[in-house]
Amino acid sequence: MGPSIRVNRLTKDFDVTIREPGLSGTIKSLLKPRKKNVHALKQVSFSIDKGELVGFIGPNGAGKTTTLKTLSGLLYPTSGHVWVEGYDPWERKSEFLKGITLVMGQKNQLWWDLPAVETFELNRVIYEVSKKDYAENLNELVSLLDAKKFLNIPVRRLSLGQRMRLELIAALIHKPKVLFLDEPTIGLDVVASQKMRDFIASYNKKYQATIVLTSHNMSDIANLAKRVIVIADGVIIFDGGLGELVALYAKDKIIKLVLSDDGDYKKLEKIGKVKEIAIPKVEIVVPRSTAALAASEILQNFAVEDLTIEEEPIESVIRRIFSGEVKKPGLRKRKNG
Repeated sequence: MGPSIRVNRLTKDFDVTIREPGLSGTIKSLLKPRKKNVHALKQVSFSIDKGELVGFIGPNGAGKTTTLKTLSGLLYPTSGHVWVEGYDPWERKSEFLKGITLVMGQKNQLWWDLPAVETFELNRVIYEVSKKDYAENLNELVSLLDAKKFLNIPVRRLSLGQRMRLELIAALIHKPKVLFLDEPTIGLDVVASQKMRDFIASYNKKYQATIVLTSHNMSDIANLAKRVIVIADGVIIFDGGLGELVALYAKDKIIKLVLSDDGDYKKLEKIGKVKEIAIPKVEIVVPRSTAALAASEILQNFAVEDLTIEEEPIESVIRRIFSGEVKKPGLRKRKNG
């Protein structure tokens, strides 16, 4: 399948007014405003195939939401070109808008004092969905998201998890081919987050929908996306598979031991950082570059029944990306194609 999304040298700048603190600062900013040019996106390029589910990750302020808003036509690029399903998003043609959706975890489209079905019906009219297709789509989405019990309850009386499920139904009632999901599990508990992930995976598989997912919930990325694009300071610094991301950015390896006698566990602290001790099992963390040497030293000095060397969990690597650590000098950039 060909590309659903193509982004070529996308740049987006904003003029931001600098405000000084206090009353005098406020008056100054009104009388003699000082502007600062912020480069939110800098020559960003990537493509996403039809039916692909891609994680789009990076620290706060990296440019993730700006990219999604540009892809959905809410922001006009300073320079560069964007195509989504063959359309220029900024033209906001009816055919384009009927084929996409943007879900932002911190923004609501449901009417607060009305049951969600009222918003669904409004969206049916806006997207020109026939009553027959609307009924079929609604029944299917309600079933997939287990939302039938609270369809007719005023939105303000629902929990966050219930509201987010209904927000998704409202956003997907027209069966879009391209989904931009910005933090869809933010604020949800473990159970609600898992239901949301299950639904996203199911929708992607069933309709071959193209999905771009941003999330600070590391489980979202690890469980849903085979490919990740990492952005930092408005620049793409990685584009590839999750396994490749770990190999590139993982600093440590984990050595898991099963010891045959008690031994002197303090000696292990000289080899690496002891992560967990549950006799006879021990886990220690060592730098990737010295993992083989550390394993050899353990085998020579301890009575070992079993030893395995494992990669650092994907969640730990992603956490480091969110912290901004990947921006430090010396990190290699990776590009697809």
